[in-house]
Amino acid sequence: MEENTQAVENTRTDDNIKAVVEALLFSSEKPLMVDQIRKVLDNLAADQIRGKILELKEEYEHSNRGMRIYEVAGGYQMITAPVFATFLRKLYKGPQSSEKLSKPALETLAIIAYKQPLSKLEIESLRKVNVDGVMATLLDKNLIRVTGRKKAPGRPKVYGTSREFLEYFGLKSLEELPKIDNFPLPQELLESPIEETPKKEENNVPGEAAQTN
Repeated sequence: MEENTQAVENTRTDDNIKAVVEALLFSSEKPLMVDQIRKVLDNLAADQIRGKILELKEEYEHSNRGMRIYEVAGGYQMITAPVFATFLRKLYKGPQSSEKLSKPALETLAIIAYKQPLSKLEIESLRKVNVDGVMATLLDKNLIRVTGRKKAPGRPKVYGTSREFLEYFGLKSLEELPKIDNFPLPQELLESPIEETPKKEENNVPGEAAQTN
């Protein structure tokens, strides 16, 4: 019995823990949260897990490996090194293009990302077109989500970006969004003020500002 216990303890060495973390990151298609890794490693201390991830990250970078580890959407993900993107495009050219977002979808998503939360009517006031189809696509891909309702007539839903949005664009948080000046879309869409929609005289207090929950 003691020998079995000792064998289990030997698998918990620093090197083995790091190897397990590496295997988990490699096998996961989505960013892994520290808590997810902790559950696999019998609730190992979060700081210890982050330390192993940092060690792996530095090893890949210093040895010029083809993989890198990035913090994405609150978790950690193993991805190919950006410097090798040219070679990957050659390997996966063609079928992957169908997964790309259309220009209207990108424009709508950019407006939501930079001005959230806002309603569909507010989005349409900026884009000057109906966005029903585009919004349905973005919701279907889980890139946006309903974040509440406006304190306005009809209580319209308001939208914001999701965790999947951060994953899709490889962002740690919304703070990593590029500055509007550097964004590759028409700046007037992102900088234009939202047109106020006329309010009905229902039970709203005159002049009350629209707010979200």
